[in-house]
Amino acid sequence: MSAQAVLFDVPGPRARRTYRVIGVVAVLVLLGLLALVVRGLANPADNQFTAEKWRPFLDPVTWTAYLLPGLLNTLKAAAIAVVLSIAVGFVLGVGRLSQSRVLRLLCGVYVELFRSVPVLVMMIFSYFFAVFVVGVTGDAASLFGVVAGLTLYNSAVIAELIRSGVFSLPKGQREAGLAVGLTPFQTMTAILLPQAVTAMLPSLLSQLVVILKDTALGYIINFSELIRGGQNFSTNVGNLIPTFIVLAAIFILINYSLTFVARLVERRLQRSAKGGPPANPDDPTLLPAGGAGALAPSQG
Repeated sequence: MSAQAVLFDVPGPRARRTYRVIGVVAVLVLLGLLALVVRGLANPADNQFTAEKWRPFLDPVTWTAYLLPGLLNTLKAAAIAVVLSIAVGFVLGVGRLSQSRVLRLLCGVYVELFRSVPVLVMMIFSYFFAVFVVGVTGDAASLFGVVAGLTLYNSAVIAELIRSGVFSLPKGQREAGLAVGLTPFQTMTAILLPQAVTAMLPSLLSQLVVILKDTALGYIINFSELIRGGQNFSTNVGNLIPTFIVLAAIFILINYSLTFVARLVERRLQRSAKGGPPANPDDPTLLPAGGAGALAPSQG
């Protein structure tokens, strides 16, 4: 089975033709919608493409005072939340697969609870928890609220991805590990988890992109991320639509870069799993010490 067919069957000729037709129709519909949007923005009564509305982006102060500080805060919050979400998600995923019924129950309650609560609600709750319980205020409280909310939700999602990846593996993998004398925990960590992570890597990396985008919800709790910086800037110069177009382009560039890196990682993991190309038996460098005569059977 190829790496592309781990989670679904390979489409046949008829299905591929159907996908092409659907893709062409979807592209035409999107181009039509884009044309309508551009036509509306270019309305002579309030043209959003005039040079006056875009000229402020040529001023270095725009970037140093508004956009770049917000971008750095977005990346910082996303990086912390990604690390914590992966760590907690792996622990929860393994816990849900544990032999202990109590541990499975506790991890299951966590996962089902925090997967069902909106991220924004968890951010607000974490923010006020930091202010009134922990005693943290200001930017630190906002950062805590964003990171905690993202971690609580995304760790639960990653735990389910890990569990689904393990369940997608053939049962013989676990039985083989137990047959050679490994404990259930060793079988999980040495055999099942590496394969599950490789199988679910596209979904895992897509979830990391979601974490980056969800940092924009932090403006509700006064977190100075990229969207809030853009709002403050557009309020001063009066170019809201061009500002949000620029912010959208920044997010697209960052997320595309993450997706590109994710594909490189996925391909490298797949090559490592396959073990590389087979050795050439005619290669003289592969002969053992003693030359070709060492390969000949001994004459007794």
